Amino acid sequence: MCGIVGIIAQKPVATEIYDSLVQLQHRGQDAAGIITCNESLHIKKGTGLVRDIFQARHMERLKGHMGIGHTRYPTSGEKSNDEVQPFTTSVPNGIAFAHNGNIVNYAELRKEVITNRKRYLNSYSDSEMLMQLFADVLQRCIGHNPAHMISDATFFDGLCISASELFGLTKGSISAVSVIKDRGLIAFRDPHGIRPLVMGERISEEGGKEYIFASEDSMFYMLGYQIVRDVAPGEIIYISESGEFYSRTVRHEKFTPCIFEYVYFARPDTMMNNINVYRSRLRMGENLGKLWIKRYKDLRPDVIIPAPSTSNTMALSMAKILGVNYSEGLYKNTFIGRTFIMADQSQRRQSVRYKLNPQRLEIQGKDIMIVDDSIVRGTTSREIVRMVKEFGANKVYFVSACPPVTNPCYYGVDIPTTEELIASDKDCEEIRAFLEAEILLYQETEDLIEAVTRKGDHHIDTPCYACLGGTYIHKEREESE
Repeated sequence: MCGIVGIIAQKPVATEIYDSLVQLQHRGQDAAGIITCNESLHIKKGTGLVRDIFQARHMERLKGHMGIGHTRYPTSGEKSNDEVQPFTTSVPNGIAFAHNGNIVNYAELRKEVITNRKRYLNSYSDSEMLMQLFADVLQRCIGHNPAHMISDATFFDGLCISASELFGLTKGSISAVSVIKDRGLIAFRDPHGIRPLVMGERISEEGGKEYIFASEDSMFYMLGYQIVRDVAPGEIIYISESGEFYSRTVRHEKFTPCIFEYVYFARPDTMMNNINVYRSRLRMGENLGKLWIKRYKDLRPDVIIPAPSTSNTMALSMAKILGVNYSEGLYKNTFIGRTFIMADQSQRRQSVRYKLNPQRLEIQGKDIMIVDDSIVRGTTSREIVRMVKEFGANKVYFVSACPPVTNPCYYGVDIPTTEELIASDKDCEEIRAFLEAEILLYQETEDLIEAVTRKGDHHIDTPCYACLGGTYIHKEREESE
């Protein structure tokens, strides 16, 4: 899970790419980068938060009317400057490339790129490998002809062949944006549509169309773009420097976007796969409330408190169904990062108490229901229960809007081993005891899927929920485990 953005406009785009990355910061806090393009590629990358990487002097050097940006949440490769995206390659033309996703058969394809394609890799990033694989096919399609000698339509045909071959070779998730010098901006998405990619459009002061592609549409309104649609699974889109729009779906598979995007990753104000994330979370809370009534009849807490802030929406809806007061009894320090994507367990455990401050007047002497978006490792959840009890709660009921996370994700969520997952070897009662809660309630899988897919013209066959016990999309990895 990372954040990507690409913009092609009739004015310099560096500042708008920076603003977009700030709006995508929740998707990755490890590193960020921007590449813009005019007669050449201009690059600034670094580790840390977006605001700490880019200074005024850097922005002045990022020239050009098209460019891409990336915020990194590492799921493969190493945590070093060599892994920071976007990546570049000089052949053909000069390509900049940014990728959100994860490639399952990376080792096999790395060997293919180095040994058979004779392409140099400077890192162990699957994104750099993807770029070189894509560039190799494109070079074979267009040859060594100068850019101005190839029409946009012919060039797009080469892009489609490259994307089709890439999709055929890779197993995993791909949402990508790319700039090719002297040609234009490219966006494409794997045939299963696992990771999101949305397109926006606006009219420039000169009357021409300008385009943006991003993991989420959270920056569209701010920058004056209107959402057009999601990039379709298996689709590649090319916007030429002259503003010509080309699109083709080169491969068809079942549409299986990640369900965890709706549970946790995406901002609530996002439209993703034509589904409103905020409304899907309201429906998660509604289904949780109905499940609580089914299981526990007339038992009610005195107050429902979300584990902020992703679960605020779910808790609000659940409180309405149960007829119970809602309270933000845990105050969140917004300057502490998201604990789920911190580097190790000790960091996560310590940051919980730095990040969350219980409000005694909302807690003391009451039976408290804590609603959280999910329980992955269990460390954060137990710390929350302990804090609430330290502030005088009589009882604590813990409710998860997501079913038990039992399996690793190979498609872009940093859960690489079953040993990290508390639900992989513990049942609900054992997890309840570990959390030190009086009751533990998980959302049921069918209720979560229903909450996500109930509304919207989304065309989803079924969401990917392999991490919740569902079937892996690429069975080759499942069988090799």
